[in-house]
Amino acid sequence: MTHARVTPRPAGRVLIVAGSDSGGGAGIQADIKTVTALGGYAATAITALTAQDTLGVHAVHRVPVPFIVEQIARVAGDIGADALKTGMLADAATIDAVADAFIMHAPGLPYVCDPVMVAKGGHPLLDPAAVETLKRRLPPLATVITPNVPEAEVLAGMAIGSLRDMRHAAEALLTLGVGAVLLKGGHLPGATVIDILATEHGSEEFAAPRIDSRATHGTGCTLASAIAAGLAQGMALRESVVRARAFVRAAMLAAPGFGRGHAPLDHAVTVDAGRLAGRPA
Repeated sequence: MTHARVTPRPAGRVLIVAGSDSGGGAGIQADIKTVTALGGYAATAITALTAQDTLGVHAVHRVPVPFIVEQIARVAGDIGADALKTGMLADAATIDAVADAFIMHAPGLPYVCDPVMVAKGGHPLLDPAAVETLKRRLPPLATVITPNVPEAEVLAGMAIGSLRDMRHAAEALLTLGVGAVLLKGGHLPGATVIDILATEHGSEEFAAPRIDSRATHGTGCTLASAIAAGLAQGMALRESVVRARAFVRAAMLAAPGFGRGHAPLDHAVTVDAGRLAGRPA
């Protein structure tokens, strides 16, 4: 019997450093599903365990910092990585340790920083005292940072109530030393959601009709991991953002409707070939 030879394709390895969501809709679970759905390979370093459902975060158990670093070192030293992604980092000690571990074990890799501060249900996921540490340590290492409006207000130190405010905030966040800012506009009211991708060379705005859905749990984690998957696969940042936005929208529209609160997405959804090729959503 003759067996066909299968030539493996480069998947794009993403090392994800984030918290676990027992409900499966956000955090490490959403990250793994997203990277896998987009053809990448996901490895992880878990920073915290949460007892969580669609109604909120009910308890958090933080992973000891040395064990977080051990996870990063072991993955980087054996499997390797083509891109990095961070989500929930919880406190200043964790942020410092992760930044040092990236410099030591994965220097110079494309890095997507999702500055997770508050869960969808309102539970704080970052110690407020750690904000300055986050601003100082992570943006200078990052290819792109992906704050939503409330996160950008904290990081930029300004209120954001309009598209004009978003533009100013994106420019302010660039001064933190990050390569690019993807400021997500979903928290602002209106029938159209606008995200801004800003770099030192200028900015671009991506607009799409608002999806009227309660399936919004994990959208930020999913978007950031989708961007990281694209960068790991050799895509340019803009191309990665376009595909990631299309993936999130498709996953929201296909959401199964689980739970009584902020429902999870359908991470198994496929995105049509045109959008995968880089045409805007």
